Amino acid sequence: MTYLDRLAALIRSCLPPEAEPPQDSAALFRMYAVLLRAKGEEVTDEDVHDAWSAWMQTVNSTHEALIPFNDLDPHTRAFDTPYAEAIRAAARQARR
Repeated sequence: MTYLDRLAALIRSCLPPEAEPPQDSAALFRMYAVLLRAKGEEVTDEDVHDAWSAWMQTVNSTHEALIPFNDLDPHTRAFDTPYAEAIRAAARQARR
């Protein structure tokens, strides 16, 4: 297990119970770990969407949400919020 995997696991542990991460999303959570290291508590929902989009291109390059964050409808944008909050929470924990 690498340092990114440890951060990815920490981020997962900070997700609320109602969040439903995609199947086979280890690579996605490593990208979230990079966001944690690069932006920490300053990470935004848009950052999360960009990381998700980069990952989704390898999973389903025709997914309807593969558009810029600001072009998404509010309902779809809201899917990124728990992940951004989990990254911020993990950043706080990792600082200790």
